[in-house]
Amino acid sequence: MKKAIISFVFAAMVAQPGLCAPAVDGTLRVLETRLFPDLAQLDGSGMLGSMHAMLKERHHRYAACGADAACKVSASIWSDQERDGLAEAGAAMLQRSKHIAQNEARAGLRREIDGLNAILRVYGQGAVPRYPKIDGPDAAKDKERFAQEVAVAAALSEAGGTVPVIDKSIDLALSLLDVAGRLDAVAFEPLNETHNRAVIERSRTLDWSRYRYTAILLLGIGPDDLTTPLSAGGKLNVRLAAKRYFDGMAPFIIVTGAMVHPRGAHFAEAVEMRRALIERYGVPAEAIVLEPYARHTTTNLRNASRLLAAMHAPADRDALIVSNPDQIAYITSDEFHERNPRELGYQPGAIGKCSSPTELTFRPATESARIDPADPLDP
Repeated sequence: MKKAIISFVFAAMVAQPGLCAPAVDGTLRVLETRLFPDLAQLDGSGMLGSMHAMLKERHHRYAACGADAACKVSASIWSDQERDGLAEAGAAMLQRSKHIAQNEARAGLRREIDGLNAILRVYGQGAVPRYPKIDGPDAAKDKERFAQEVAVAAALSEAGGTVPVIDKSIDLALSLLDVAGRLDAVAFEPLNETHNRAVIERSRTLDWSRYRYTAILLLGIGPDDLTTPLSAGGKLNVRLAAKRYFDGMAPFIIVTGAMVHPRGAHFAEAVEMRRALIERYGVPAEAIVLEPYARHTTTNLRNASRLLAAMHAPADRDALIVSNPDQIAYITSDEFHERNPRELGYQPGAIGKCSSPTELTFRPATESARIDPADPLDP
């Protein structure tokens, strides 16, 4: 009888191999590869010499905290020396695997680690985010509740969920975002395989020379309350974009805007603008590109540029930005020009001329094709 039971259990395990596999949180795994694509590719076993010693020292520093969650957060933050050292060593590995220039790989890793540090400080230590009106954990105003959430995040990190990671700081940062309910970055994934699949397939065989612009970039404007799906300004932008589309100016409209305004919004600007374009103006769904992640004007342009790159749009052609006069004026301002390198690390593209108070040309930059943790969380 005992042998029969053992045989039954063994057969059940063979029939269900998942019981023998590690429990991997698929959502956090996607979040990791989206926010930290280069870090996720690094293999700690490939780090030699001083880098191996540094990673080992970081591990010991983290483990020495025991059950102290606040200590673990502090131990996870990367110093400038640690960041630069890993970026230098990791760049050589990425250069071989991704076939990119070493300086580009180095800069990308530095940006990812800076973004990782920002998440740890904002969501693990309560630091004020760059845009406190829309970013940061809701629990930050209640010290006791915040400490409890950090402790839960540390426990989640200890339980694993993403495999493998080169450093525990990655797991901890992802867990902090999860506990804070900030999974915005993967809310619509896989975006290009689902929502934008028909558009991207159409773009592969498109004769781009038939159009003056590669796309019309329709920027979102959030409402002032939590119950309004599409603001009055958003409705204006939608109408302006629909008019230009039916004028034959571009083959696509890229709708860009996340669940941003006001704080706690449940409506994504891009989704609501797409709905209005289809239901109110009859724009074909296969002509609308969804970009529901951008939380600021900087990332509106950068994320739209990434989508155009994914669609293989001609790099030597302009897109047309359509928005209200105030936002158009802001995009052409010195303030916006200075903000991009400060927040993104580069200009997402070249701003052209205003053909009207509501229209502006834009030439995407090749740097915008990369992914980094400043978007879409902007911690």
